[in-house]
Amino acid sequence: MTTAIIADDEDLPRKDLRRMLNELWPELEIVAECEHGADALEAIQQRQPDIAFLDIRMPGMTGLDVAHAAKGHCHVVFTTAYDNHALEAFATGALDYLLKPISRERLIDAIVRLKERFATKTAPGDLSQLMQELDKRLRPANVERIRWISASVGDTIKMFPIDKVLYFTSDEKYTRVVAIDDEAHVRKPLKEIIDGLDPEVFWQIHRGVVVRADAIAKAHRDELGKVSVQLRGCQDVLKVSQAYAWRFKPM
Repeated sequence: MTTAIIADDEDLPRKDLRRMLNELWPELEIVAECEHGADALEAIQQRQPDIAFLDIRMPGMTGLDVAHAAKGHCHVVFTTAYDNHALEAFATGALDYLLKPISRERLIDAIVRLKERFATKTAPGDLSQLMQELDKRLRPANVERIRWISASVGDTIKMFPIDKVLYFTSDEKYTRVVAIDDEAHVRKPLKEIIDGLDPEVFWQIHRGVVVRADAIAKAHRDELGKVSVQLRGCQDVLKVSQAYAWRFKPM
């Protein structure tokens, strides 16, 4: 039996896709539905589906991140609301996508292509370069990046320039900010801070941890395969979740 997962941070599109797949491809078994990219990657690793329907833009770990981390493990079909020049990256047909709201006809076409790949035993390809190009095109051009972090500590306002911040960790409704020589808590959830960080500078390594990439001194993998990182100029050891361990594979 052919199996699949669906990942989308919005309930309605996720349910609509499941309903349409149940109707048009009743033999397909949906083994997991995920709201976040990290959950989707974990489902791919644990359930080993044949297909992953991934929303391109999910908070934290995007569908592109998931596809990059899971490359070669399953066939990927992206779902997206972007109907602009960014979709030119799909022109070769190497990357398949469904434009939201998903039409019945477009889904039928995607199902036919997937069935052909299974019939010919075509292995999932390594589409890393195409996905990187797509990520560049979809990334907002005028996002206002965070330059300073201000934290209230009693009657004092601490100011942290972003280039001095080593990492952020989620602490319930607050976010702990750790800089080279100080730390504080800000009254803003990590998921909102992430939107203002440069993804090339700050890497998410856990659902609740974002670290400055060039501050990482080394990564360690223990006997159970769990990864942790140590930072330069800091004694803290940060755990890496399985969903983000792909960042630390040897070249």
